[in-house]
Amino acid sequence: MSIENLLPGRLGFGTAPLGNMFRAIPDEEAAATVQAAWDHGIRYFDTAPFYGAGLSEIRLGEVLSGMPRDAYVLSTKVGRIILDEAEDPAARDLGEKGGLFEHGRPNKMVDDYSADATLRSIEDSLKRLRTDRLDIVWVHDVAQDFHGDEWLTRYDTARTGAFRVLDRLRDEGVIKAWGLGVNRVEPLEVTLDLDEPRPDAFLLAGRYTLLDHERALQRLLPAAAEQNVDIVVGGPYSSGVLAGGTHFEYQQAPADIVAKVERIKALAARHGVGIKAAALQFSLAHPATVAAIPGATRPSRVAEDVAALAETVPAAFWTALREEGLIAANAPLPA
Repeated sequence: MSIENLLPGRLGFGTAPLGNMFRAIPDEEAAATVQAAWDHGIRYFDTAPFYGAGLSEIRLGEVLSGMPRDAYVLSTKVGRIILDEAEDPAARDLGEKGGLFEHGRPNKMVDDYSADATLRSIEDSLKRLRTDRLDIVWVHDVAQDFHGDEWLTRYDTARTGAFRVLDRLRDEGVIKAWGLGVNRVEPLEVTLDLDEPRPDAFLLAGRYTLLDHERALQRLLPAAAEQNVDIVVGGPYSSGVLAGGTHFEYQQAPADIVAKVERIKALAARHGVGIKAAALQFSLAHPATVAAIPGATRPSRVAEDVAALAETVPAAFWTALREEGLIAANAPLPA
């Protein structure tokens, strides 16, 4: 099924930062940010056990547990189990995401995409989120550290384990939809070629943004649109570098990326456009994309996102981006 009708709007709230991504966030600040999202009318919230070893889910659940459950859409992810035993968060081997949640909870995290682990992960998430049901479940990071054929073993375990469990839970009405939540295009292309199980949507992080979109445009997005598999855009600000931050791909942005951002900012200033508006509206312009879920750790950032989505961006700005070679010539543009 398409999830477009399930989602309550085109702007959701990504809660990776609530897991203390990059910095330790006071509980009060985290709660105020979730409340700000609610007060601004956002009703789709996405989280994951990976975000701070359960911290994001706990913080999100504390606020949403006071809201009517039928009033919002909730998604989380499977693929990692959070254990009660402790480890040093700063010493975790997280590959390309190393150090991302060094300020999170010290609970040990174990990768496991099997059927049994999928069911356990859902049960644990329900407890942390203080709710009785999930709407969407994503299989998380199944192609993390993509290189060679190593990811295929993880993917095959997920295909025969998590995919089939989630497909059954959807058919039984336990969840409303499922898909993959990744920051790689390749596993989504492979999944579109499967006869079964068939996902409803994909959460694609950081791969359909102003800074990185050409690979997704080649095959993934046209094929997803043709097969009615919706795309939720995660990380529309490319880890924050498009929103005034210094990170790209979860690390300090390299010089070439900083230079490209400065070129985009200069064009945006010339046309009186906010760079957040440019980034957010670009990601949502493709027919396959149905929502974007920027993250935030301060209430003011939520207000900025809402304003960015509503901002009027002149057509001349998009034309200028194309003429400067800053976006692909075949990228759909906002109307």
